Amino acid sequence: MTHKIIGDALPNMPWEDRPQGCDDVLWRYSANPVLGWNPIPKAARIYNSAVIAYGDGFVGVFRGDQKNGRATLFSGRSADAINWEFDPDPIAWVDEDGNPNLTSYAYDPRLLKLDGKYYIVWCDDMNGPSIGMGTTEDFNTFTRLSNPLMPFNRNGVLFPRKVNGKYMLLSRPSDSGHTPFGDIFISESPDLIHWGRHKHVMSKGGQGWWQGTKIGSGPVPIETTEGWLMFYHGVSGTCNGFVYSFGAVILDIDDPSKVLYRTRDYILTPEKSYETTGFVPNVVFPCANLYDAETGRIAIYYGAADTYTAVAFTQVDELIEYVKNNSEVF
Repeated sequence: MTHKIIGDALPNMPWEDRPQGCDDVLWRYSANPVLGWNPIPKAARIYNSAVIAYGDGFVGVFRGDQKNGRATLFSGRSADAINWEFDPDPIAWVDEDGNPNLTSYAYDPRLLKLDGKYYIVWCDDMNGPSIGMGTTEDFNTFTRLSNPLMPFNRNGVLFPRKVNGKYMLLSRPSDSGHTPFGDIFISESPDLIHWGRHKHVMSKGGQGWWQGTKIGSGPVPIETTEGWLMFYHGVSGTCNGFVYSFGAVILDIDDPSKVLYRTRDYILTPEKSYETTGFVPNVVFPCANLYDAETGRIAIYYGAADTYTAVAFTQVDELIEYVKNNSEVF
């Protein structure tokens, strides 16, 4: 491989070879969706969720829209990262003293291992949408930390290690409506509490109309020999409503506020019935990736139509070459 993932081997991650006759750089799992309607008694839909390797298997923090309409977070476990068992009740957050510290809603989590602990970042209620942050060591007790950023903000994504001695957090500032601001910013912190030195990373629009309304960070960035590889979603406004697709970007390894390459075209857009038809039609929304540094395999978990959880696959060497060769001109 010319371009490699910097990280650990994960030989038991889900994988399916590219279908015969498919020339796309990313391809869907043939058994999609892996989660459908009413997956557990207390959730009508589970989607836009995050998974990670843990022990001999996998764990996840999942967006579960309850039947009262509110989005909350559930935990789940799996031997193969495809077939999941969920805790029956939403995560019962506690504060750092062990006292109950719940949130009225929570959605679109990202999950990563950082400094020997597992961190969850999600869209939280802080008198309006803000970035929530919490941690766990065993996926039984979940501790809610202070919100890193003020309202209004969404799509918070932590980097999996410090950069130049600082923690890094991507986000998309917004208003209290449907996020018309639409650009991605980055913030840094010495301690995961005090955040500052905010910088603009990338704007909506560009040469791709598929990302003309807004963009947002997707799964936790993957460290590669070419830079930080990250999937991100883009939204276009059509005469029949919004369409969510996703592309990929490579950020500078030492200064992730700097975009090196960014796909002009989407790499996945709603086409299958489980992506075009559901609670919110025409949505593919990436929130998690698993990868094997030894083989370069990547599995992307994405929400489909705000109803289903689906999986797609790619290979890092091919993907990076695609991003570089199909990049926007800055």
